[in-house]
Amino acid sequence: MKILVINSGSSSIKYQLFNMDTKEVLCSGIVERIGETTGKITYKKFPGSENEKKIVLEMPFPSHKEGMLKVAEMLTDKEDGVIADVSEIQGVGHRIVHGGSYTNPVVVDDKVIEELDKVIPLAPLHNPGHLVGIEVARQLFPHATHVTVFDTAFHMTMEPKAFMYPLPYEYYTQMQVRRYGFHGTSHKYVSHYAARLLDKPYDQCNIITIHLGNGSSMDAVQRGRCVDTSMGLAPLEGLMMGTRCGTIDPAIIGYVMRQTGINIDEMDKVMTKKSGFLGICGYTDMRDVHAQIAAGNERAKLALDMLCHRIKKQIGAYMAEMGSVDALVFTAGIGENDEIVRRQSLQGLENFGIELDEAKNDERVKEWALISAPSSKVKVFVIRTNEELEIAQETEKFL
Repeated sequence: MKILVINSGSSSIKYQLFNMDTKEVLCSGIVERIGETTGKITYKKFPGSENEKKIVLEMPFPSHKEGMLKVAEMLTDKEDGVIADVSEIQGVGHRIVHGGSYTNPVVVDDKVIEELDKVIPLAPLHNPGHLVGIEVARQLFPHATHVTVFDTAFHMTMEPKAFMYPLPYEYYTQMQVRRYGFHGTSHKYVSHYAARLLDKPYDQCNIITIHLGNGSSMDAVQRGRCVDTSMGLAPLEGLMMGTRCGTIDPAIIGYVMRQTGINIDEMDKVMTKKSGFLGICGYTDMRDVHAQIAAGNERAKLALDMLCHRIKKQIGAYMAEMGSVDALVFTAGIGENDEIVRRQSLQGLENFGIELDEAKNDERVKEWALISAPSSKVKVFVIRTNEELEIAQETEKFL
């Protein structure tokens, strides 16, 4: 069985084709700069294997339709393709950042499209691109079952005490203002993976998942259900991120606007595009941040300290919330590759049963690693996330 996974953005399309019988990635790639004068498509055949072949082409893609047509053409190319005909693709899984109140993946129909259109105001940067991608893919792969997998769905098990904001109640009933959470596909994948490593049933595990990338979030997973998450109505709340501020005193917004004269759109841009690591030290890539720290840049060190301080606080909050924790899981670009962030975030938590094995923490991680000391009461794992495989597996359930 072959399943195509699509993540369609406003000007890009990421894709992976899976052979679900072997869980092998047949090809992957991205279409970039859709709608610009010159676009680009990257196509990797058998990525990560000894037989990997990479093709990069530059050409205009006026719309998502031209981009998906080119993807289909490369998938079926006589020399470099991996399938003979697009009819071999039985399922198409679509990553959707914001699914509103959807609690599980669903097969795409007109009602689903209508509901996703309604929540565009909650995810104006993401959902319009997703909807265009779904529309085009349904035209190009009419024989396939199309399934939407929502980043927000994993968090729909939270209780009102965790997802409600202390604002006028009609904001919730009339405008759906509540905590939704994001990166749910990643949190779900690594928490299930951790349960297998613990050799315990998923519904008996208490796990804190720590997704650290340019966007970062943390989840509390109690007995197999998400009970809390650090992101909120939008992917802005919570941890400090590459360019996003994370949680701040709401009074800052009005104060800065009155002092500077900027409007709400400009202030929103400040918080989402000019804050976080970029705002504190001028860098967003952690490799640059560490290089700056080594060169004596105090603001780079401050940015790192701020991130690790927030991670530690969130760990403590979730441990108190769940009462006991079986494992912590670091994942995503920073979580998987930055041993300094992991070490600093866990320093001083020995009294909470969290002890790091320094040597294991310093090793490069391929798929997963146990980096806690043998004496640690709480296991600490690094697990490479695989959101695309999770989407493919969720899509497979409908076939």
